[in-house]
Amino acid sequence: MPVAQAHAVSAACASRAETGGLNVSGRLGDVVAADGATLASADDPVVAKAIATGIAHGLALMADGTVRAWGSNSSGQLGDGSTVNRTTAVAVAGLTGVRAVAAGDSHNVALVAGGTVRAWGSNSSGQLGDGSTVNRTTAVAVAGLTGVRAVAAGGAHSLALTADGTVKAWGSNRFGQLGDGTTADHSTPVTVMGLAGVKAIAASVTHSLALMADGTVRAWGNNEFGQLGDGTSTNRSTPVGVTGLTGVRAVAAGAFHSLALATGGTVKVWGINYLGQLGDGTRINRSTPVGATGLTRVRAIDGSLHSLALMADGTVRAWGSNSSGQLGDGTRINRSTPVTVVHLAGVKAISTTVSHNLALMADGTVRAWGNNSSGQLGDGTINNRAVPVTVRGLIGKQDL
Repeated sequence: MPVAQAHAVSAACASRAETGGLNVSGRLGDVVAADGATLASADDPVVAKAIATGIAHGLALMADGTVRAWGSNSSGQLGDGSTVNRTTAVAVAGLTGVRAVAAGDSHNVALVAGGTVRAWGSNSSGQLGDGSTVNRTTAVAVAGLTGVRAVAAGGAHSLALTADGTVKAWGSNRFGQLGDGTTADHSTPVTVMGLAGVKAIAASVTHSLALMADGTVRAWGNNEFGQLGDGTSTNRSTPVGVTGLTGVRAVAAGAFHSLALATGGTVKVWGINYLGQLGDGTRINRSTPVGATGLTRVRAIDGSLHSLALMADGTVRAWGSNSSGQLGDGTRINRSTPVTVVHLAGVKAISTTVSHNLALMADGTVRAWGNNSSGQLGDGTINNRAVPVTVRGLIGKQDL
């Protein structure tokens, strides 16, 4: 069963001409792709400010409001008008003024200035929200959405948090992950039932999470492994409360587990644990939250078949599946407690999926590690990496 989550360098020196398929001819020249296309002026370089990972592709939201993508493109998820895989970053066509991005298995959603949403890629379950099930190789508008504040993307469904604190959902609904009280797919947005005062959202393969303004968490969808955290394994087509959680600052949805960042920088986890992805030192599934071992002063979290934590000092910890080197510790050994990702410091944001990760660096460059079979590490190769490498085709301040 394919799994992923909806749900990132060593910077090149100014004198280098090896910037991932780019031709940089001095500080005063333009930055030019191998095919001759101008990507940025050397006098005004564009840097990444946010990242997202699909099952085998990556996204970077650039400081100028455009988006770049790389990796698998079988469903048009790179948004460049083709279905050709890319091992370095290319521009998503026709997108400007983007405020946030999210990546599902093989589709993406972008929050645009003005509070509307665009989507592209796989649309087999209506996850693009345009009223069809036709894949799109360039971005289309999600029907009927305005006033959106945040977006999230699951395996084949999507979420939008609106200005009034309610949540809209569309796409696959086999397990009730749209939260509308049914299990019918929807190709346009529907309202998640019983939610108001939502602060943040997260989506995974087949379940969804909402962080409430009071610091509690609600969950809905697939609960086979206890990933909804209500002490049962019963699927839910409307939101239920996660047991025993208060003071939560952020949430993340793994493939079949969930994470919460608590006050004080500790991490709570629940759901499937056969690969050690809960980080509690066991392989025992949990239907209510437990603590990940040895973590304090955490700033951000993410998960899939493994989990990541961004620390206050700008380093990253990882645990769970390591089959493709996605824990970044130089091995391929699964870990049931957190280990340090090597050669990473000064990280601003993290994003993970089933077998690779992205880290956004303080200088606006991006590093990647893990599975690279479709070029999803963006380093110009298809070689797996057990330690981080630079994503090419993204212009950071030190690329010039």
